[in-house]
Amino acid sequence: MKNTPPSPADSPTTHRRKVASAAAAASAVEWYDYFIFGIAAALVLGDEFFPSSSPVAGVLAAFATFAVGFLARPLGGIVAGQLGDKRGRKPMLVLALTVMGLATTAIGLLPGYDTIGVAAPILLVALRVLQGVAVGAQWGGAMLMATEYAPEGRRGLYGSLVQLGVPIGVVTSNVVFLVVESTTSGSAFAAWGWRIPFGVGLLVLVLAWYIHTRVEETPEFRAAERALAEQEKQTDAARSPLREVLRHHLGTVLLAAASFAVNTATFYIVITGVLDYTTRELGMEHGAVLTVSLLVSLTQFVLIPAAAALSDRVGRVRVYTVGAAGLLMWAIPMFLLIDTGSLWWLAVGTFVTSCFLSIMYGPQAALFAELFTAEMRYTGASLGYQIAAVIGGGLAPFLMVLLLEATGTSLAVGGYIMALSVLSLASIAVLSRRARARTAAASPEPAAAAPGERV
Repeated sequence: MKNTPPSPADSPTTHRRKVASAAAAASAVEWYDYFIFGIAAALVLGDEFFPSSSPVAGVLAAFATFAVGFLARPLGGIVAGQLGDKRGRKPMLVLALTVMGLATTAIGLLPGYDTIGVAAPILLVALRVLQGVAVGAQWGGAMLMATEYAPEGRRGLYGSLVQLGVPIGVVTSNVVFLVVESTTSGSAFAAWGWRIPFGVGLLVLVLAWYIHTRVEETPEFRAAERALAEQEKQTDAARSPLREVLRHHLGTVLLAAASFAVNTATFYIVITGVLDYTTRELGMEHGAVLTVSLLVSLTQFVLIPAAAALSDRVGRVRVYTVGAAGLLMWAIPMFLLIDTGSLWWLAVGTFVTSCFLSIMYGPQAALFAELFTAEMRYTGASLGYQIAAVIGGGLAPFLMVLLLEATGTSLAVGGYIMALSVLSLASIAVLSRRARARTAAASPEPAAAAPGERV
């Protein structure tokens, strides 16, 4: 795909900020499209596409479809990572945005079970798979566009701009659903109102066009591309970033995924599983719970960049570990507060959880980017992130419903979060030990790494 050079009027700083803003916007619109499915799954998709005499069965079917998108995310990460490490970050980001925009709009137009029968849930699953592939491809491209343009010592902060796409997506998706629900009757919302938020997916295509025409490829990729092209000429062999990652860095990928699983699982439990639990089991109102979720998400706009900036000064692992340890200690108290059925205690419980999630999520983009060299970074970082999404986020709301049905207590869900927290802490410790070993092997005399660059 043709690269468009920056305007002569753009200073390096101005162009860097433009690229970072475009990457952040790409992340925000992708996550909006992805999250509205989760909200719809908790509220209406079970009745619309999976009619059943059991409300629990309908919710399980809707959440299973929600999880399918996560199972498809590694595929998007693999394909986009392989091509992104060979052809560039920008083309894959543009393609991911285009696929997501079309799939999301199609979901909003899809007839329900009562209209086209069994074809409705089949098509819904297929479109959810496309959403999963698109978001799996998008994260690595947007993250690398931001971090590879970052000035020295500020990679964490620039990477956090892409991470802010998550709370932006949560807030905007909740706002749109709240507006639609408050301006339509219950029957109108169930019949057609829920489809309106999916129509916003068309705006993603406008952003894809902007990035295609106005944003330049990252300098780190161009440098790696030139070096590897020369290497391939000398060896007469085409490189495969995926083969290189799987052959020599699979352990790092799996450790990265395990370190992040608790974050993505807890996040989706809070924004999707808790929405179902509080409205279906505790009898709380949809609009009130969505409002709490929206307000809590606003705190991440401050905490995510703050945690990322701190990691530029004291190191990624220290900040990341604080977040994982916090989730371990807060999992049970959070559900004890939620079970009171009080909106105020729901807000307190999810707010504290959101703080710990933000502390982990802020430095995560830079942490994953620094685990791999430029020529395999898209593939390696994407695989680690998307595998975490499968083992953590995709199954979390589904497992939450199963645990609640099997045990009759929300504390079982808290125990699930605690188990993932222990896995995360253990994985972080191994990654940190490996990083220290690499530093020692590369330098006979101990030397302190730059605070923002060390793992």
